[in-house]
Amino acid sequence: MIPPDLKIQSPAVAQYIEGWMRSYATSSGQKGFVVGISGGIDSALTAALAARTGLELLMVQMPIRQAASEHNRGLELIELLQSRHAKARSVSVDLNASFDQLLQAVRPLGMEKNELLAAANMRARLRMSTLYYLAATHGLLVAGTGNKVEDFGVGFYTKYGDGGVDLSPIADLMKTEVRAMAEALELPRSIVEAAPTDGLWGDGRTDEDQLGARYPELEEAMRRHESGLGEDGLEGRALEVFRLYLSLNKANAHKMNPIPVCLIPPSVRWGLQN
Repeated sequence: MIPPDLKIQSPAVAQYIEGWMRSYATSSGQKGFVVGISGGIDSALTAALAARTGLELLMVQMPIRQAASEHNRGLELIELLQSRHAKARSVSVDLNASFDQLLQAVRPLGMEKNELLAAANMRARLRMSTLYYLAATHGLLVAGTGNKVEDFGVGFYTKYGDGGVDLSPIADLMKTEVRAMAEALELPRSIVEAAPTDGLWGDGRTDEDQLGARYPELEEAMRRHESGLGEDGLEGRALEVFRLYLSLNKANAHKMNPIPVCLIPPSVRWGLQN
């Protein structure tokens, strides 16, 4: 297992990701990237790295009953990146009316017990549709903002929402590494220090409220699980978090694994015998 106390080499990693993004966009025949700006650290780092490629960057705010603090942090990031990079620009798409209208249309068809989660995921999927519309009309790629522990550890994202992207620049970075890189790139302190939140609920709950553990705890559990160490030697809080990680990993495997395809055997499809 890689020791968790190793420090990420932020300048070298930033340069590597920028090169990877630039190469991918060029080979895809696209002009740059579109990034949804939430006011959080993951989208901030993704946007900053995209801007540093020198290609076009369209930053998109998509408020749906969003907290003012999140919106204002997003504006602060946008102003900073536009002052640093000539090809960085932004738009704001107010999705409140669209969300309310869609929710009103489908609500009679649903079950009340699942409505809050379904509505939260609907927000993410509306935003994904908006980003892909803008990407298609501007010749850009949708850059994902998920980090490693969310995308490949506990599956903390919306399927076909923020999980629907063209490329994932920071999905090999742990959350703590994202924070270290954001500091190294001198992104706004308000974003670096803010409690992580997906902003989908409208009640101020943080990621860690939803997950039941802090990101450093989950990262340690992920490293342990990937190394095949299991529960041996764990006790107390460490054991509790490890079991929580395994539970989340199993429950959200449907997001992280390839979509299952029903393969029809020749004997069934054509009636062939071996």
